[in-house]
Amino acid sequence: MSIKDLVPFRKKETVTRVHEPFRSFFEEIEELFDRFFSDFEIAPLNREGLFTPRIDFTENDKEYRISAELPGMDEKDIEVLMDEDSLTIRGEKKEDKEEKGKDYYYRERRFGSFTRTIPLPENIDRDKIEAKFKNGVLTLRLPKTAATARNVKKIEVKTA
Repeated sequence: MSIKDLVPFRKKETVTRVHEPFRSFFEEIEELFDRFFSDFEIAPLNREGLFTPRIDFTENDKEYRISAELPGMDEKDIEVLMDEDSLTIRGEKKEDKEEKGKDYYYRERRFGSFTRTIPLPENIDRDKIEAKFKNGVLTLRLPKTAATARNVKKIEVKTA
């Protein structure tokens, strides 16, 4: 028994076998399982066979920073695009593993593509955005505009 046997991937097959009076009950149970297991990273590929990288978005006074984990990928496999209000990271992961021995031959291939679109705040200096890729991590620096940095004022919190 594998972990895939525990996750309800075949939604349509199980629902069609259920008698009509219990159909809505089983649909609700399957939806509950779908929501529960959607938070777990069981494998780097999602149900459709697409790779879904983890992305962190942080902010400080001077910039926004986006980090995407892209293990096993090269910078030539990654594309970063920006339009008026969003940033899109696209890529294709290709893995081809081959082993030859005296009495065996082993080959495994995995392919998956992804697209992640991130809405951008208005206060970004679009001409100074930087993208760096190192050790399987894509890091994007999105500097804030100078007007934004100057308008920040810290307000002291006092006890009553």
